[in-house]
Amino acid sequence: MEPRFLLLSDVATELNVSDSQVYHMVRSGELPAIKIGGRGQWRVERARLEEYIQRKYAETAEWVRGNPLTDRDPE
Repeated sequence: MEPRFLLLSDVATELNVSDSQVYHMVRSGELPAIKIGGRGQWRVERARLEEYIQRKYAETAEWVRGNPLTDRDPE
């Protein structure tokens, strides 16, 4: 069974980005997370990560529709 909550380093590995990028995403509110424990360690719920990924797919699809590739002049 997969854990419900992920460390920021686990999220970074999953998304193939740096730990600092994930920390920025969490601190900016882009990626929902919780802060737990006396030392305030961040955790991301796996379901929230999956929702984030789906939201990014939708945003990317919207961007692609609004920014189509243009044909280059034939050589």
